[in-house]
Amino acid sequence: MIKVRVPATSANLGSGFDCFGLALALYAEVGFEPLPSGVMIEGCPEEYQNETNLVYLAYREAMKAMNLPVDGVKITIDSHIPIARGLGSSAALLVCGVLGANAMHGYPLPKQACFELCTSLEGHPDNVAPALFGGCVASVMDDGKPISVSFDVHQDWQLLALIPDFHLSTTQARSVLPETVPFKDAVFNLSRSALLGKAISLGDPALLKVATQDRLHQPYRSSLIHDFEGIVDKIRTVDSTVVFLSGAGPTILVMSDRKDLEEAIFPHLADLHNQWQILPLQIDRDGATIETK
Repeated sequence: MIKVRVPATSANLGSGFDCFGLALALYAEVGFEPLPSGVMIEGCPEEYQNETNLVYLAYREAMKAMNLPVDGVKITIDSHIPIARGLGSSAALLVCGVLGANAMHGYPLPKQACFELCTSLEGHPDNVAPALFGGCVASVMDDGKPISVSFDVHQDWQLLALIPDFHLSTTQARSVLPETVPFKDAVFNLSRSALLGKAISLGDPALLKVATQDRLHQPYRSSLIHDFEGIVDKIRTVDSTVVFLSGAGPTILVMSDRKDLEEAIFPHLADLHNQWQILPLQIDRDGATIETK
């Protein structure tokens, strides 16, 4: 049996729209076992226990990439990543499927090839890169191929994911973005994203607060997220805290070097329209792992 474990991810990180991502210690684990034929899927809602399952779709595409016939497989899913919350749940499952197929058949695909295949399936590399490699990763597409660069992550960072009791699809979150933006807004984000990796490696909340400022996506998506403006405004008054949308949302991520971060943030989540779960998280530094049993 092959077991693949892939972390959740938070993309964008404020100014790093569609390029920066951070791996979080919240995981999807998927087991793979050979069958004589067909597919059996367990551990997910019944409507996904079929050939449209993301893990199986990725498994099948990896088999094609290896020029192998699609064989029988049993897939057992144990995912703790909330769906449609901006935490990279779909990217994690796609990575599981590709890596599972590769491991089941002797690792013919190198890691870069897996990265390229996962990116083509997901459509962009900003979640896939940290899911595969761990830590903080910036990634771009160049001539149709993904390129990634990793940044050190300072050990003092504390993280909280604020996860609401409602979903927000990536399609809906994309639909509110404008086709064009003012030149000054593009420069605003570009200059700040240039600081982002360094701020995370230094563990500097003051620099990170500047580096995560954004004019490309959060101002447009905030209208889709109940309580967003109120939460962000309140949290920004807490010393040494940085707050931004996780991926397309609706999860909000808080970073700080404070040891009492959860205690400091909790009072600011009272009397809100929706229920928000406060989930303390660590940064995953290893990325996807594979275990043979």
